[in-house]
Amino acid sequence: MDSKKTYDPPLKGVRIIELGQIIAGTYGGQLLTDLGAEVVKVESPKGDLGRLDSIAPFKGHSGLFLTFNRNKKSVVIDLKKEAGLKIFYELVKKSDVVVDNFRPGVLEKLKVDYKSLKKINKRIIQCSITGFGTTGKYKDLPALDIIIQSISGMLAITGQPGGPPSRVGIPISDLSGGVFSSSGILAALYDRERTGEGRRIELSMFDSMLSLLSYMGTMWLTNSELPTPQGTKHEYTVPWQAFKTSDNYVVIAARQDIFWEKLCDVIDSEELRSDTRFETNQKRVDNKEILIPLLEAIFEKQTTEFWLEQLREAGVPASPVNNLDGVFSEPPVKERDMIASYNHPEVGEVRLPGNPIKFEGVRKIESTPAPLLGEHTDQILRSWLNFDQLEIDKLRDKDVVA
Repeated sequence: MDSKKTYDPPLKGVRIIELGQIIAGTYGGQLLTDLGAEVVKVESPKGDLGRLDSIAPFKGHSGLFLTFNRNKKSVVIDLKKEAGLKIFYELVKKSDVVVDNFRPGVLEKLKVDYKSLKKINKRIIQCSITGFGTTGKYKDLPALDIIIQSISGMLAITGQPGGPPSRVGIPISDLSGGVFSSSGILAALYDRERTGEGRRIELSMFDSMLSLLSYMGTMWLTNSELPTPQGTKHEYTVPWQAFKTSDNYVVIAARQDIFWEKLCDVIDSEELRSDTRFETNQKRVDNKEILIPLLEAIFEKQTTEFWLEQLREAGVPASPVNNLDGVFSEPPVKERDMIASYNHPEVGEVRLPGNPIKFEGVRKIESTPAPLLGEHTDQILRSWLNFDQLEIDKLRDKDVVA
């Protein structure tokens, strides 16, 4: 690759129709826009439910919507009207992917299921994100993020030992739907290059969360080992947790024995280093009820800044417990260009987390605002379908588009 040449984003030219809403049905599209895909939200006259301005309210808008819909365009089409459905079909002919997170049965009711769309465009890829799948006993159950976190086991293993169930602070179940859907779409696009035909992709948030259980799921399925809430601690590694300092907390992750030895140097404790009860990680795990209180007493004597300086100098894995003010002040944020921004016509500047995927030699995509409802209806109908303004005005008068 010529290091001096600037290349287009890898998904330039890929067109995605997004019927998805809120987070699970929109996050995957947002990730793909960062890779160059053109994502058009086809919304009902009422709009994406994520537009509700009581969700992360910001100047009369939803901070959630402003986040997950940057770089996208909005077209309002009433799919319940025959003329609206006909326009949607014409858009599908020009598209590569259709994404939704409707409840099972809605696609068929609207006549936008894969069987219908494949007749129109054999290369179309359709991706549906559901709560529990499109068939089975739970298919019609509500699938909000906390519901999926709860039923998938996440709440039972998060929080402090002996405490009540704790929700993961981010909507991880919803986000998992977006992450896995984008991965599936990319695989389907690659597969289409070989076969010439599209695919139906179906994934559930419940399945996604089971996958994220990773080795904990393995240990239960293979060894009947039930994990329990650990707070910041780790079942298999000591020390691996947050320690209270004189002014805050510091996290230390000294899995390997070499890090334990370096930690003993930092805290200047030959006594702990030479204690055979702590000489290996397994022994430290076995004797953690003795060791942890000793370390806690030491770390409380100095500030977080003091310990971070000492620990990092010695090469011991350590970090502060940041809230977001600390997070976005960390050097890698600026170094890796991890704050995106755009100017929204109604709220002004919006700053938000950037794209974590960096391609060498690929030009940076400048973020565009999350769209107003129906903001791009005329533009898309003209540029994709060659409608003239008179046709569009007639459709608007009949409330087919807005």
